[in-house]
Amino acid sequence: MSVQGYQRKLDLENGRVDLSHGAGGRAMAQLISSLFHRAFGNEWLARCNDQSAFDVATGKMVMTTDGYVVSPLFFPGGNIGSLAVHGTINDVVMSGARPLYLSASFIIEEGFQLSDLKTIADSMGEAARGAGVYIIAGDTKVVERGKADGLFISTTGIGALAHGFDLSADKAMVGDRVLVSGSLGDHGVAIMSKRHNVAFQTEIVSDSAALHDLVAVMIAAGGAGIRVMRDPTRGGLAATLNEIAHQSGLGFRLQEAAIPVKAAVAATCELFGLDPIHVANEGKLVAIVAPHLADAVLAAMKAHPLGRDAADIGETVADDHKFVQMATSFGGGRIVDWLSGEQLPRIC
Repeated sequence: MSVQGYQRKLDLENGRVDLSHGAGGRAMAQLISSLFHRAFGNEWLARCNDQSAFDVATGKMVMTTDGYVVSPLFFPGGNIGSLAVHGTINDVVMSGARPLYLSASFIIEEGFQLSDLKTIADSMGEAARGAGVYIIAGDTKVVERGKADGLFISTTGIGALAHGFDLSADKAMVGDRVLVSGSLGDHGVAIMSKRHNVAFQTEIVSDSAALHDLVAVMIAAGGAGIRVMRDPTRGGLAATLNEIAHQSGLGFRLQEAAIPVKAAVAATCELFGLDPIHVANEGKLVAIVAPHLADAVLAAMKAHPLGRDAADIGETVADDHKFVQMATSFGGGRIVDWLSGEQLPRIC
């Protein structure tokens, strides 16, 4: 698709999105070619088809889809674009698969600044290239002013899973160890601080990151001893472990003192009446690992930049009630339940 012959150049510095950018005509072609193709540029997009054909690896394919409505769109440590790429890649790699391709769909509100859209698209392209992933298909829609709160992004991810490798919660066994890759609650608190314009002595930055390399070193160290992996996004660690408990038919016994939480995040959560284990993360994972391989996997995690604060925080136990229990730092105990409502809406 060529931009030659267009009546006016796209003003990426001062211009704004209008309804014509989603109408299927020259303005829309110009937006896609001048902004998205340049940000995501690769051989598949260069063909300008409505779809992309790609080679299929041997073994199984993995597919996931997600939508991103985070507010605000820009936050310490990232923006909705990098978050969409990281989050979708992580959903793929939690299966043990190698991420390959993404598609992205944009719903843009009329009046949205083109400079902001360019920044978001550029961050998506950078995040994808950093993970060796290509954004090879997409769609753009523009809605009337006030109908989309700026920008929404939907993504789909495709990955390749080696033959015979199968991570699943129902593979968990009594005595397995619970490993987390680092400090909890960073993303949720970063979003909250930006949303409510709260300043802290130490800036809290989102942990948004693609976890493909970390997962690769974990698999190399633990192989089939890794039963299941999850990224604790909405609902945090608590929701993730309750979900695994119900899928596996087991319970968990955690040690609160072992759970890594940055001092600034803990203090902020205490100030606002939040519990870090319920707060969203976008660059962390939880792994349930066979006990005889847990130390090796943990060591591999700690040797990786995204796992340097990894910790063993507990174990799986036989429990017909499928409870997640925690031994508190004060020597007591409590049940870690699902949240009954939305603690921090629009977090991703």
